[in-house]
Amino acid sequence: MFEAAELGRTVAKDVFKARVPALRTGLLDVQRDLTGAPFPVILVFGGVDGAGKGESVNLLNTWMDPRWIVTRAYGEPSDEERERPEYWRYWRDLPRKGRIGLFLSSWYSTPILARVYKRSRSAEFDEQLDRIAEFERTLADDGAVILKFWMHLGKDAQRSRLKKLEKDPLTRWRVTKLQWRHWRLFGRFVAAAERTLQRTGTASAPWMIVEGSDEAYRSLTVATAVRDVIRKSLAGHPRATAVIAKPHARSRAAAAKMREPAEATILNSLDMSQSVPRTKFATELEKHQGRLHRLHRKAQARGISTIMVFEGWDAAGKGGAIRRVTAALDARWYQVIPIAAPSDEERAQHYLWRFWRHLSRAGRLTIFDRSWYGRVLVERVEGFAPEQEWKRAYSEIDAFEQQLVDHGIVIIKYWMHITEDEQLRRFREREKARHKQWKLTDEDWRNRVKWADYERAVNEMVERTSTRAAPWTLVEGNDKNFARLKVLKTACTSLEAAL
Repeated sequence: MFEAAELGRTVAKDVFKARVPALRTGLLDVQRDLTGAPFPVILVFGGVDGAGKGESVNLLNTWMDPRWIVTRAYGEPSDEERERPEYWRYWRDLPRKGRIGLFLSSWYSTPILARVYKRSRSAEFDEQLDRIAEFERTLADDGAVILKFWMHLGKDAQRSRLKKLEKDPLTRWRVTKLQWRHWRLFGRFVAAAERTLQRTGTASAPWMIVEGSDEAYRSLTVATAVRDVIRKSLAGHPRATAVIAKPHARSRAAAAKMREPAEATILNSLDMSQSVPRTKFATELEKHQGRLHRLHRKAQARGISTIMVFEGWDAAGKGGAIRRVTAALDARWYQVIPIAAPSDEERAQHYLWRFWRHLSRAGRLTIFDRSWYGRVLVERVEGFAPEQEWKRAYSEIDAFEQQLVDHGIVIIKYWMHITEDEQLRRFREREKARHKQWKLTDEDWRNRVKWADYERAVNEMVERTSTRAAPWTLVEGNDKNFARLKVLKTACTSLEAAL
């Protein structure tokens, strides 16, 4: 099977650059249309070490709107998961209709590894694969669109890839003893993989083998397949309509007008001229990503959990900073939680309830893209919470965070700050770039009109909730390179202190 795959395929850099803008636009178009569809899309990534599984997942999160994507990766089951049926944790994490789910180390990992390490016999392995096929058929019969990628490298190519990473002092942290052990068991992995693909590749849940040695070829292949499968599925549901709102011209014009200078606050006292040259950024980025990876592995070994909270202005660079953090980590050990308006179920509970639900098990890292601070920011400014409620929230949040710290959790909080003029420049940039237009909504323009109100709310939030246990880090974000490095450095310093 793998011998028939097109190994060694490459794409020239100029061809890659030429094709990317249209492909990103196409992905965002089908994703926007999918939000109104009566089915979810489930993408499964498997394959050999070093073939680009994690990179492909990160790519899709970068090229598409991550707010409408669920990304999950699995390690050994927790005690809670062991007390339930095997598939409980997968059912729990399935995306809702209109969303995309990306799954790494999914329901295929345990059977394949058991077979490779001879912990299961051939008949038992087949039974496990049949159970997987039945699970996927159940989802597909209900309308789910399933596409599975097997990222492959030949044994020599895999060795070259691992050696290349190991040779560079800035990337050698990505190679572990386990990866070399898997390389030595390459033949067993291929045998198990071929059996897996033959037995679980169906019309409703097909496998696609992707050669992983060339990043450009791999990226274009995966992204094109995702775009095409969603587009084809949408064609069968003509009534599907998008629910992502587009900004109105009137709100854009009002928000673009210059306003009177705001009162003096802790934010407008920041030095927003700080920057990092592009030539220096790449080296520093690799250095601190490697540092963060090593520290998180130590924290994981000791069972120390980390929570990173990202708040900030619209277009301040939260997403870009988060991607630089996650690029340094093993996808099995972190989770990004994008926080939007609460659901009906969440509104029926205390506002902190939904955040308690997302606290991870020991040793994991959880990133909140917006957080419980919405209570004293958007809910305060927009009038969604009465004054007595948002004023009471300061002490409730301090108590909540103190409980987490007392349990041994490391909390790192960032306010990503940019100036009004810089935000307007980025908004205009997003208007012009088709692949960035999804980032700009009518709500973003409305929020600009209330800049002074939000700035007062942020100032009070920082003053009242920057505690010794959970201090705020204010990130000067006019220069994206400076901001991303400051985020990484702060994360490393906080973990070093905890260790």
